[in-house]
Amino acid sequence: MKKLITLSLALASVLPLFAQDSTIAAKPKKRDWSKINLSNRPNDHFMLQIGYNGWASIPDTIATKGIPRSFNMYFMFDFPFKTDPRFSVGVGVGLGTDNFYLDKMTVDISGRETGQLTFRSDSTYFKKYKIATTFAELPIELRFAANPENTNKSWKAAIGAKVGTMLSAMAKGKNLISSNGGTLSYTEKIKSKRFFNTTRLAVTGRLSKGVFGIYGMYQINQLIKDGASPNAGLVDIRPFQIGISISGL
Repeated sequence: MKKLITLSLALASVLPLFAQDSTIAAKPKKRDWSKINLSNRPNDHFMLQIGYNGWASIPDTIATKGIPRSFNMYFMFDFPFKTDPRFSVGVGVGLGTDNFYLDKMTVDISGRETGQLTFRSDSTYFKKYKIATTFAELPIELRFAANPENTNKSWKAAIGAKVGTMLSAMAKGKNLISSNGGTLSYTEKIKSKRFFNTTRLAVTGRLSKGVFGIYGMYQINQLIKDGASPNAGLVDIRPFQIGISISGL
């Protein structure tokens, strides 16, 4: 009996040591991200974005129709952090195009009639009418990839900003409808950047899994110049985008 008690006490003193060693052995070793091989990794060097193009703070006097669309294309350089390449900075260059559609309205973007940017509603109107802008843009992003060695299969997130300069602005109408309902096959194009802020400043964000994801953009400065229109509400318009992003290579 005495030997049994002695053996039990010995086991009781030794078992916690084994349990401690087992816990230490089971604890995963923290990965040293600075030593992984990134020589062949792709990380969003090419990006396409297709999205809905809205105008925040648009006045009620502007009638819209259809689905306004944006298309962006960028070539990017990626600079991973040396200590933790899950994080990187992306810098690039590209083009952004926006199309915004009006309903039974026209707009004088050149100011040739009144000297101001005016939106008009009339009994004679174009069946299809849009305002189209094109920007050359420089995006920059702070990126995160859960698996930096294979970002084409990884969860990824990015926040950033972009600055752009307007290359062109155009108002285009197609198929003129008269007051009696007749249709004239006629196309009108007016090109002018006169009343637009030609510099775009915007904040951006992306979330994706592999090459497919979603993105958002909000322009923080005004689309229309101060004093450009008799409708004071127009100068508060700030475009935004929500859409699908395709990135890789």
